[in-house]
Amino acid sequence: MLPSPARSRLAERYAAAGARLSRLPGNVRGALWMLLAGLFLTVMVTLIKLLGQRLPVAEIVLLRQIVMGAIIAPTILRGLPGSLATRFPHLHAVRVICAAVAMLAGFTAVVHLPLADATAIAFSKTFFITIFAILFLGETVGRHRWSATLIGFLGVIVILRPGTAGIDLYAGLAVVSAAAAAVVMTVIRKLSQQERPVTILTYQVVFVGLIMLPIALYAWVPPTLSELGILVVVGIVSWAGQMCNIRAFRAGEASAIAALDYVRLLYATLIGFLVFGDLPALATYAGAALIIAGSLYTMWRETVLGREVASRDGIRPDGP
Repeated sequence: MLPSPARSRLAERYAAAGARLSRLPGNVRGALWMLLAGLFLTVMVTLIKLLGQRLPVAEIVLLRQIVMGAIIAPTILRGLPGSLATRFPHLHAVRVICAAVAMLAGFTAVVHLPLADATAIAFSKTFFITIFAILFLGETVGRHRWSATLIGFLGVIVILRPGTAGIDLYAGLAVVSAAAAAVVMTVIRKLSQQERPVTILTYQVVFVGLIMLPIALYAWVPPTLSELGILVVVGIVSWAGQMCNIRAFRAGEASAIAALDYVRLLYATLIGFLVFGDLPALATYAGAALIIAGSLYTMWRETVLGREVASRDGIRPDGP
């Protein structure tokens, strides 16, 4: 433990840094939080890839959930028993099951694919969200967004490179993970209109862990002390990445900062090369370019439409 004077100096420096950050424009602060979130989440998948060389993915997910649950336990416990009250148990069930599928499939893909490939395919969830929003939320999508969605899926096909040998199993799992993650985000969009955030959080943490428990116990491999330490770090950086994402969108406009999420592809390429010696194939770069282009066009189109609606209704884009 640091001596009291050292703790005081550290607290003063932290407060001074926070004050300087708070004086920055909102979009700049949001961008900084988004860049930090991308780094945390890339470190998370890197550590999972290392752990997955020996430990089963279900075991990694279970222990990750336990660590994250311990971090957010005070928030969950303060909300009990009311945080478990819901009028939409079926939506929570869909969300939890799809979250479990997304984690199992996505982390398995991360273990067996180059980090950049797995990261690029994961971005295709944007286009699955478009489809699920139509099917489940009744949203109307115009030709511009459909065009962007088709371009994005063309990028996925370029990365998958289907041929006579078929699609690689683990690349296919990455696509399944993206689709399941899109269902999760679509359900959250619906639940967030009716449920408290603590209720959504509680169901995710508790029930994803319960789903993973029997799978993990069946394939259990006792982790070493160093692996346990890495697993704790995985849980911490997973929580930190999610918190940074929340702070990013709280500080800045989504239309201004969302595109910075794609910096994770740069992080994944660099870390994948330094840690695992992996360099993406040319097809990965080409496919990722199409996926990012389609996503950016979708975000730009949504921003334009939002401004048109705000102008028509006599509302300024930056407020009432």
